[in-house]
Amino acid sequence: MATNPTSYELNHTMYRVKDAKASIHFYETLMGMSLICKIDFEEAKFSLIFMGYNVPQSVLNSSFEERKKYAFSRPGVLELTHNWGTESDESFKGYHNGNEEPRGYGHIGVIVDNLEAACKRLEDHKVRFLKKPNEGRMKNIAFVTDPDGYSVELIPKGY
Repeated sequence: MATNPTSYELNHTMYRVKDAKASIHFYETLMGMSLICKIDFEEAKFSLIFMGYNVPQSVLNSSFEERKKYAFSRPGVLELTHNWGTESDESFKGYHNGNEEPRGYGHIGVIVDNLEAACKRLEDHKVRFLKKPNEGRMKNIAFVTDPDGYSVELIPKGY
């Protein structure tokens, strides 16, 4: 059986998150993604939460199996992995987000329709900025953090 690597697509990036509700709120309400599906693994006590942009309403209204199939058939999905109980564990320090020492992983990039308006909206919601569009050497981009400290780059369309 043959395969053609030029037909491959990047499906998803996975983040481990402390508080699933806070992360879903950030990506759904503040960043405009849709919750495609959530898969719970009862015995192992964790959930996989798949988020994406431009999800057709027909998919959002479909069965769990159809939503799951959609999540694993399109590019650009964000997978949030939540280990149950971390959200209420006072001693839990969180996950290494790659943006603190030692540095490693960087960020995801999100295209926005209006950078200034997007930044103002996020600022109004008290989202933490790492860089605003008028700061630093690279103008016209911004960086914010999600509830776990993962960086999200905001890029104007066509930048």
